[in-house]
Order: sequence, then structure tokens, then C-alpha cells
Amino acid sequence: MELEPFETWSDGDRRRAQWSLLSAKLPELQRENPFYRARLPKAARELRQLPFTTKADLSEDQAAHPPFGTNLTYPLDRYVRLHQTSGTTGRPLRLLDTPESWEWWRECWQPIYRAAGVTARDRIFFAFSFGPFVGFWSAFAGAERLGALCLTGGAMTTTERVAAIVATEATVLMCTPTYALRLGEAAREEGIDLARSALRVSIHAGEPGASIPATRERIEKELGVESFDHTGATEVGAHGFSCSARDGVHINESEFIVEVVDASGEARDEGDGELVLTNLGRWGMPVIRYRTGDRVHAVRGTCSCGRTLVKLAGGIAGRVDDMVTVRGVNVFPSAIEAIVRRFDEVGEYRVELARVREMDELRCIVEAPADVAERVGGAIHRELGIRCLVESVVPGTLPRFEMKAKRFNKTNV
Repeated sequence: MELEPFETWSDGDRRRAQWSLLSAKLPELQRENPFYRARLPKAARELRQLPFTTKADLSEDQAAHPPFGTNLTYPLDRYVRLHQTSGTTGRPLRLLDTPESWEWWRECWQPIYRAAGVTARDRIFFAFSFGPFVGFWSAFAGAERLGALCLTGGAMTTTERVAAIVATEATVLMCTPTYALRLGEAAREEGIDLARSALRVSIHAGEPGASIPATRERIEKELGVESFDHTGATEVGAHGFSCSARDGVHINESEFIVEVVDASGEARDEGDGELVLTNLGRWGMPVIRYRTGDRVHAVRGTCSCGRTLVKLAGGIAGRVDDMVTVRGVNVFPSAIEAIVRRFDEVGEYRVELARVREMDELRCIVEAPADVAERVGGAIHRELGIRCLVESVVPGTLPRFEMKAKRFNKTNV
């Protein structure tokens, strides 16, 4: 596969191209966008002179200036699409797109599809309900631009989606990692082996699962596909994709400026910390130096796939505020998933963090036999250094999810 020129940029080429795009638009934002007019310095000469933007900033602005806030560069009649965040981390944000920025979304999807080997000859099945969440709306628009046959699974039950995947001979599946496993489970209940269907590729978003080897391997085994991860956010754009190495997620640096804020608050080009992104094409409602809340380990260099785009090693570890400390050990929910998913006997699972006598304790509930639950507990203790009570329940006990799974719960005892 031939790479696009931007995928092999040098550091100098990348910085020059990104600043050229951003600096050309800053005067317009200072003139026309009330939100950024109040925030941007008059004569910034480099990215680090610009302030960070947070979700709280945008949320407070929309609360003070309903319904869309002041982060609008153009009159309202220029905008043609509205999407909103899920609201899982606070008040849902409403995001508007102009025809130009919606075209930008479509273009952002092209390197994602290309890296997964998806072409115009594919039939792409979108297994989600077409609600206000932007993720797979933009993926659908990007697939149209690619020239692929787009198959919507909106308003279908899981069983109906399984049947539609088989009947239409879909070759690519788009859904969350959790829902891919749910489709495999539902297919088995119907006596259908999706691994024998025409599916050959799956692309997943919304959860870190597709970058967790054990989860990815289970999806691939059950569906007979090669699975790829994708990262994005409603307020930012479709920014990341896994490549043939599948050991992390590259960021499309032709359309997004990447920074990482470390524990000291310092913004760096790579390292451990919170992912910060600036989009370079959604000028009707932009975000500049946006603190995503995602915990990452960013590395630079040339990947085995040939790309020099920054890579989030292992994908997104989780939300910064998802990390919990159990008896002095920092743990992300993705670390628990990486262990639980290695046990084929486990169907669904749930993790509960309880405050007991001023100490945080973990409890994991798994749909598996008691002896498997005991082995899961041993693996968690061995690999993470924490004791976790693992309880066995019968299959079908725990809830199933279509979009982002809610497996991690905090309780007080």
C-alpha cells in the first residue's frame, strides 16, 4: 500500500504544515468567533502561546449561551448538521458543522479506511442506531466518499443485524468492540457462525478494546475478521487509526496537532499523559489545544508500517479520571479487560470499585464457572499486584451493550 505524503512527514515538515494551517485561520477566529476572540492572544507566534480548551469550558459556554454557545465562527444559517456528545462525562455538548467541515469529516475517514485495507469494493455494515452521536454518521459519510456500499443497521435488533450481515454478504463491520462480541454471541444462539460469513475486516471505536490484544483476538476468532482500532471524539473529529502493526493508534497529523500534557502540566510532543488535540479543518466550531481527557503513551519515530505519524502505543489507556488506586496500585479498567478477555469461558463481566473502611476494594463479576472465576482472580493478583474478589454468575446475568459499555461502577459500602 502506497502511503500519502503526510504519513511520512519529517518533524520539521509536520510542524511547518500544521502551523501554516492554524496561523492562517487565527485572525478569522479572533474576528468572528466570540468564544475564541476572548481567549486567543493577538499575536501568537507558536502553538504553545495559545491557551488550552477543556470540555468544561465548552459546556459552561453552552449553558451560559444556549443552545449552541458562542464557539461559532459563522452565522447559524451556515451550519447544516448537529451532533452531540454522549453525556457520559457531564452535560451533553451540541456540536454544529458547516458543509465544509462535514466534508472535512469525510476526508478524515479516508486514511482510517485505507490503513484497514477497506476499498470501494467493500460492503460496510454499520451496527449501531443512528442517533445524535457523530461517530458512525461520519464513518458512513466517509464510506460514501470512498465509494463503498453502505449498509445501515439502524433500528434493528441484534438478531436482525446478524441476519442482515449474512444476507447482504457484508465484508466490513463497524461497531464498538463490546458490540462485536455481542453479535458473535447472538449469532451462536441462532446457530450462525459469523466466522464463515463474508466479513473480513472490523473497525471499532468508543472503547479501548480493539487495541487490547486479548479483546481483539477474541473478536477476530468469533467473527473471522482482522480488527482495527479507531479513535475520535464528537468535539474534535475522527483522528486515529491502527495500522498493520496493530500495536497502537496513529494520529492523522495532517488534520490534527497532537500534544501530551504530563503530570507536571507540561505540554510535550510525546510521552505519558493526557492527549491534547487541535483540529485543522472544522473552522465553524473549532477546538484549539483541546484537553481530551484521554490517557495515552505517545511515541514518535518510524513505525514498521512506514508511517512517521505519532503513535498512541497500546491505543487509549482510558479516561484520565477512570484511573483508580487500589491499595497503592494505579489501575485502569482497560488493564482488567486485558486479563479477563484472555479467558474464553468468560462471557460478559462487570467491575465494581467499593470504598470499604477508607480503602478502595475491587470486585469483578464474570459470566463463567466458579473455577474460571478463581483463575481470573489469580491472574489479576499476579499481573496487577492487587487482590480482587471475582464472583461467578450464570451466562445472561449481566447487561449487554450496543454502544459504549458501562462495565466499571463505583459504589460506597
